[in-house]
Amino acid sequence: MQTDIFRPFDTNLDMESALSIVQQATNGADDGELFLERRRSEALVLDDGRIKTASYDASEGFGLRAVRGETTGYAHSTTISESSLKRAAQTAMLAIGAGGGVLADGPKPTNRHLYSDVDPISQATFPAKIDLLKEIDETARQMDKRVVQVTASLAASLQEVVILRPDGILVTDTRPMSRINISVIVEDANGRRESGSHGGGGREGLLGLITRDHWEPALREALRIALVNLEAEAAPAGVMDVVLGPGWPGVLLHEAVGHGLEGDFNRKGTSAFSGRIGQQVAAKGVTVLDDGTIEGRRGSITVDDEGTPSAKNVLIEDGILVGYMQDRQNARLMGVEPTGNGRRESFEHAPMPRMTNTYMLGGDADPASILADLKDGIYAVGFGGGQVDITNGKFVFSCTEAYRVKNGQVGAPVKGATLIGDGPTAMSQIRAIGNDMALDPGIGNCGKAGQWVPVGVGQPSLMIGGLTVGGSA
Repeated sequence: MQTDIFRPFDTNLDMESALSIVQQATNGADDGELFLERRRSEALVLDDGRIKTASYDASEGFGLRAVRGETTGYAHSTTISESSLKRAAQTAMLAIGAGGGVLADGPKPTNRHLYSDVDPISQATFPAKIDLLKEIDETARQMDKRVVQVTASLAASLQEVVILRPDGILVTDTRPMSRINISVIVEDANGRRESGSHGGGGREGLLGLITRDHWEPALREALRIALVNLEAEAAPAGVMDVVLGPGWPGVLLHEAVGHGLEGDFNRKGTSAFSGRIGQQVAAKGVTVLDDGTIEGRRGSITVDDEGTPSAKNVLIEDGILVGYMQDRQNARLMGVEPTGNGRRESFEHAPMPRMTNTYMLGGDADPASILADLKDGIYAVGFGGGQVDITNGKFVFSCTEAYRVKNGQVGAPVKGATLIGDGPTAMSQIRAIGNDMALDPGIGNCGKAGQWVPVGVGQPSLMIGGLTVGGSA
């Protein structure tokens, strides 16, 4: 349990003085806030039977922001004190200059809690965590003699946030996060090696993750993927239809469509979806949401990093673009309401529009029938990294588990497959939507402009026509 609560105004800074400085920094501005944060994190990695890394990090500080029009003044410090805040205020005011801005109304408060304030790090002793990782390693080797290497990691963190706005509104949020991940490498009699990984977590304590009932299925899944890849053939190359599995393959949706629906890219006209509200941007039946309100999920936030409560936002409805994800600045400049998507990596960073849990709703097709309708293509179940060009939506994704399909029959696994296309075209070529929508197991991280935040993805089984598959066959 957490006992040491973050109270930044009990240190060398009292709330009355802080509020006065924030009001001075935002005088003549459109918006701004004081963002205070304390974060503690622990990570342990066991590799090949030995503890490879064991780290504990602790940080705290503040970021002060003043916004006028498209200009943002931002200053941060690791020292929470009145003198540091005064210097930050001078920097922020200098950046935005003198102006006649009208301070925007603050966000509406909420009493909703999407996760507990438990401290995951304290829920198990350090020796117990090491013993757990060693047990995973030993169990993996007992499961199959072809296992030659095991990497198991355990990560836990607690982020405490206090946001003070110039109107005196005070917002707090305590955000736990835990994750376990397992990777195995297997080797056959001919010396061929392949790998498989699985894991997950969310905004929860460690107790639910470190039980054998949780980590053993994750280990078995990692081993299964590795053994599948051990039998994989070279992937074919060419333009073909592709069926995507449910859950984590939604990372393709996240990259190919999600980033293009963030407000800043659309306000600046640099997204492939700019100016297309009300237009058909996907096949009928395609409904995409960004939802930060799902309890305990990795991408969920009770409030965003500007103090706005998270929301369940519909982005595409039955193929029609109906909205973008917004922080306060871009929403104001576009004449719409904030959507609770103003996020930042830490107190050292200014917020920007970011995804939370982005997913596509399920349809009514049976997944087996979708595969049966695939005449000649690829069935992609797992993905690794991907990249996207926001301006045109073009993406490239590597598959970690995929199969060749001919005449509706799932054949041999394939290795080295990459999916290449662009988001708007891919969304318009969705030919079937399964009834098996699932969210990912809690492994997503999203990078944008040098900032990383935890996210979630999800989707049902999908058939997409005419994707380019890069392979070696």
